Amino acid sequence: MLSTSGRIGVIAALPEELQSLLDAMPDAEPVQRAGRTFWRGHLQGRDIVAVLSRIGKVAAATTTTVLLTEMACQQIIFTGVAGGLGADVRVGDVVVADALVQHDMDASPLFPRYELPGLGVSRLHPPADLTARVVGAVREALSPHALSVNGPLRDVHLATLGLSLPRVHQGLIASGDQFVSAAADCDTLRHHLPGVLAVEMEGAAVAQVCHDFGVPYVVLRTISDRADESAHVDFPRFVQAVACRYALAMVEALLQADRGS
Repeated sequence: MLSTSGRIGVIAALPEELQSLLDAMPDAEPVQRAGRTFWRGHLQGRDIVAVLSRIGKVAAATTTTVLLTEMACQQIIFTGVAGGLGADVRVGDVVVADALVQHDMDASPLFPRYELPGLGVSRLHPPADLTARVVGAVREALSPHALSVNGPLRDVHLATLGLSLPRVHQGLIASGDQFVSAAADCDTLRHHLPGVLAVEMEGAAVAQVCHDFGVPYVVLRTISDRADESAHVDFPRFVQAVACRYALAMVEALLQADRGS
């Protein structure tokens, strides 16, 4: 369970998402570490360090390690976009990870495929009680009321992008150092990882670092495409009009729920 005190590291996958957070943190001050800019400030009254993850597992692991060691963060929230893999996962939906796997980890025959050598597991799981709280907070933040003409997200015009109201899913997210954009690759992932909902390039690495340090973490992914050759929405427009707004709304909701727990 996220504690009600202590510094929180918020990792954004996209520069636009990071900027949406910084716009809500007027007291944010930059700190340079490991070739990265970490922004220390406050959001919803909480002590926050916000940073861009950079692309790929190693980059995300380095970013997370600095947050936990040099920035003294005691909990991690990671938000970004991902490709949808689950049959019911649509563009504009959100996936809250209750398990993460590195889909390109294969040390066989020394270890079973996907197993993390030295850990003896292939999937890493955030605390179940934390995940349940997160799902509830995210559903409230992205509820039909929140997106109505009287809600805080009233300026998110989903219809102009051909999108429906977002659904919040809970399940497995796969991470790997490759951009998955072919239907055949999606089919392979679904075959080897039954029940996988989304694919991206950083979440499982963040999870492994947090696991090693014994720090609670949350991984949230807004679905920006179907990770195949099917028609997609205008990605830059989607990021600005939807993903950035969702990222800030979700993070603020988690901080509010955390403070009120």
